[in-house]
Amino acid sequence: MPTNKEKRIRYLGFDDVWFAVIGVVVLSLSVVYIFKTPADRLTTAETIITFAVSLFFSTCDWLINRSILIRLRKKYPSLKDSAQRITLMLLSVFVTVVAVDFVGVSLVSLIADNVSYSFQERTRSLVVVILLTTMIMAIYEAVYFFILLKKSIREEEQSKQAIIQAELDALRNQAQPHFFFNTLNTLRDIIDQSPKEDAKQFVDKLSDMYRFLLEAGNTNLIALRDELKFAKAYIHIQSERFGENLKLNWNIPDEHLNTMIVPMSLQLLLENAIKHNVISRARPLEINIYIRGDYMVVDNIIQKKSTQLPSTKLGLKNIEKRYALISDRSVDIVNDGHQFSVSLPLLNDGSLKE
Repeated sequence: MPTNKEKRIRYLGFDDVWFAVIGVVVLSLSVVYIFKTPADRLTTAETIITFAVSLFFSTCDWLINRSILIRLRKKYPSLKDSAQRITLMLLSVFVTVVAVDFVGVSLVSLIADNVSYSFQERTRSLVVVILLTTMIMAIYEAVYFFILLKKSIREEEQSKQAIIQAELDALRNQAQPHFFFNTLNTLRDIIDQSPKEDAKQFVDKLSDMYRFLLEAGNTNLIALRDELKFAKAYIHIQSERFGENLKLNWNIPDEHLNTMIVPMSLQLLLENAIKHNVISRARPLEINIYIRGDYMVVDNIIQKKSTQLPSTKLGLKNIEKRYALISDRSVDIVNDGHQFSVSLPLLNDGSLKE
C-alpha cells in the first residue's frame, strides 16, 4: 500500500489521508447510530467500547478494501478495464466486510463471554456496512474515473495537436518548394532577357530571402510587419524584371503591424498575381494591398495571359489549409471575372483554435 503522498496521488488520484481519517470516523459513528435502539441504555464506558470496536472494524474494512482497490488499479489501469475492475471491487467489498466481521466478533468473543458469532444475526449489520463501504469505494472510483477521463481527453487533444502540427509542417514545407519553383522561372526569364550581372544580383537577393525563410524556422504564424518585409523583398526582386510595369499600392496602417498572419501567405498571393497576369508597358499590373476590417486584402484587375506558365496549383490551397488548421476564420477569395481579390484574416490569440 502506498505510504507517501506521491504514491497515494499516483494510484488514488488524490491525497486521501484526511478523507480516510474522517471517513473512518464517520463510518464508525454511522454504524453505531444505525444499530442503536431506544432500548439500548449504555454507560459511558460501554459507549466508548462500542465506538472503539466499530472504529476497529471500520478501519480494517477501509484499509483492506483500499489496498485491494490499489492492486486492482495496477492490474486494470485503463478506462476499458473499468467494468472488470469495478466488478472485482464489489466482490472484494463483500468478502472483506464479512471476513472482518467474522474475525472481529470472534476476537471480541474471546474477551466477552456473552458475545458469539451468528451469521444470521449479523446479516442486517453486514448489509448496511457493505452498502456504506461500497459508497466509499465508489467515491474513490469516481475520482479515479475523473482522472482517467481528463487524461484521456488530454491525450486526445495532444494527439490532435500533433496531427495538426504535422499537417502544418507539411504545408509549410510544401510552400517553400513552390516559392523556389517560381523564382527559378523568374531567374530563367532574367537570364534570357537581361545581362548576366542582373542575374547575379537576383541570385544574391534570392539568397537573402531564403535566409529569411530559415530564420522564420517552424513558426505557424508570423507578425504582419515581418511578412511585409519578406513580401517587399520579393517585390524588389520582381521589380528588376518588370520595372515600372509592376505597380504595388501599399496601404497598411501601423496599428495592424503586430497582428499575426500565416508565413509566406502574402508573398504567395503576390507571386500568383505576377505569374498569372500580363505585365507589360501597354498593360501594367497594379496590385493593391490594404486593410479592410480585420482582414488584409490583396486584389488586382485580371489581365489573363494567353499562355500560362507551368503551375503547381498549390499557392491558394496551401494558404487556405494552413488558416483552417490554425483558426476558425477562413480566407475569402473572390473572382468576378474582372477583379481577383483575396482577403487574409489578421489573427491574434483570441482568434486561434485551442
